[in-house]
Amino acid sequence: MALQPTARDRLLDAAEDLTATQGVSVTPVDAILQRARVSPATLYAHFGNKEGLITQALRRRLTRWDTTWQECVDEALTPEEKLLAVFTALSRHRHALTPSRWCVFLGVAAETPHPGRDLEDALAADTRLLLGRLEDLAVPLLGAQQAPLLAGRLVLIYTGVLGMILRGTDVDTATAEGRHIAVTTLRAFTGPTSPGR
Repeated sequence: MALQPTARDRLLDAAEDLTATQGVSVTPVDAILQRARVSPATLYAHFGNKEGLITQALRRRLTRWDTTWQECVDEALTPEEKLLAVFTALSRHRHALTPSRWCVFLGVAAETPHPGRDLEDALAADTRLLLGRLEDLAVPLLGAQQAPLLAGRLVLIYTGVLGMILRGTDVDTATAEGRHIAVTTLRAFTGPTSPGR
């Protein structure tokens, strides 16, 4: 017999689902409580307040994204494909979780101009992971000096893909286009022997 989700997990699921599809500011605490089937006291006992709940939901989502992305990197066979695996991972990740309007992290950041310290750190962790891993994956291709520049450009492309999803482009089309632009960008650094030639 499968174990039933705990009240804490139900709250995290409800917060993630509702904020991913509706946004933070328009999702009242009462809607989260109703979806999770818990009392206000349970939310406050586990998370302190709504922002504490959103913070933990983001941290859990980031852990899942990290795992999916690393799996895609591990499956890739060449340094180039490992670098470009971020686009495969984005498509896989979005199909595996509650579909969001674009990026939960960017959405929460846009709706929360003055986040508390814990929420601010949770939002920054997403950017640190993106830049850090892409830079690490770029080093074997470009060396340590140019890797940060390429990583920054790939994050810009990745963010553009998320923006196109918000504009209505389907996930697979947007990620395929993002990958194509990333290949072109990589060629500008490495020359004509880069992937997709």
